[in-house]
Amino acid sequence: MAEARAPGKSSRLAFIDALKALSFQLIVLHHLAFYGPMSDHAYLLAPDLIHWLSQDARMAVQVFLVIGGFLAARSLAPTGVLLTPHPLVLVQRRYLKLVTPYLAAVLIGIACAAIARELMVHDSIPGRPTLPQVVAHALLLQSILGYEGLSAGLWYIAIDFQLFMLLVGMLWLAPTLARGDTGVPTVSALLVVTLALASLYYFNRDGDWDIWGIYFFAAYALGIVTYWATHRRQTLGWLLPMVGLVVTALLLDYRPRLAVALLVALTIGLARIYGFLDDWPRSRLIAYLGQISYSVFLVHFPICLLINGIFARFAAADPWVNLTGMFIAWLASISAGALFYRFVENPAQRGFWRAHSQPSFKQIP
Repeated sequence: MAEARAPGKSSRLAFIDALKALSFQLIVLHHLAFYGPMSDHAYLLAPDLIHWLSQDARMAVQVFLVIGGFLAARSLAPTGVLLTPHPLVLVQRRYLKLVTPYLAAVLIGIACAAIARELMVHDSIPGRPTLPQVVAHALLLQSILGYEGLSAGLWYIAIDFQLFMLLVGMLWLAPTLARGDTGVPTVSALLVVTLALASLYYFNRDGDWDIWGIYFFAAYALGIVTYWATHRRQTLGWLLPMVGLVVTALLLDYRPRLAVALLVALTIGLARIYGFLDDWPRSRLIAYLGQISYSVFLVHFPICLLINGIFARFAAADPWVNLTGMFIAWLASISAGALFYRFVENPAQRGFWRAHSQPSFKQIP
């Protein structure tokens, strides 16, 4: 999700930024349509659109999963061999990189929810937090321990961290299982594919597993395999089996989210093969929206909740007024994300790299 880079070293991929920018806007609009009273009032004006946003736009999460796997492979093991011999250090740094801005956003969410409770009564408002609940969020264990989320979407940060740990663990294990250094990439690939198949054919078919990273690993692995496939000469030898396994799984148990993940993986793969992954589209606005996407993701729900409360308290229940409120909340979410990136995420990441930069690996995805 969030991507950090060492000072002075650009690691932006224009096409990836464009996908992130689009997908995060869909998630903001999904939460606006799904939560809060404004969408209930505005529903009469655009029922099909609001229904689609509230139900189907959440599939944009699959874009994040595929991109996360692609960037993790690019950063940690572009040839299938872990670039650093210190996996626990990688996990620690990933945790700190994710959680530093995340905790600031949790505090913002708690404050905005408290204000919203004074403005309206609605089931979209998180309950008053308890200390164990906050600690569980800080440890990224809130879903596993059964606590209500303090903001919409925070569950994904925990899943992202679990997926990262799974990949690092397999990459660390591969040299132990391989016969000689030349076999490490093959073993890494086999481990990733084996866990992906377990996810694809078993875990992802049971919703009870959706608090664990393995439920989502199939989509994450599509990004990993796409990177490794397009990093080698035998691209079709990697991509065709990947497509075949996913299509077979879809025929067995059709899941639209996996179809979206496969489409995204193939699109990224084609973008890399045909050479426009790095520098297309050439748009500063899209690049900037992609850059601040993690910050927008972290703060958009508290902002939307607050504006829902203001309109519920002071505005009429008119559909046009509330549709205008949704538009204002969308713009406010982007603006708040830009401010959060400038004053929280970016300074935190700069401090992170100054304190922890090492030449042993390029970046933490």
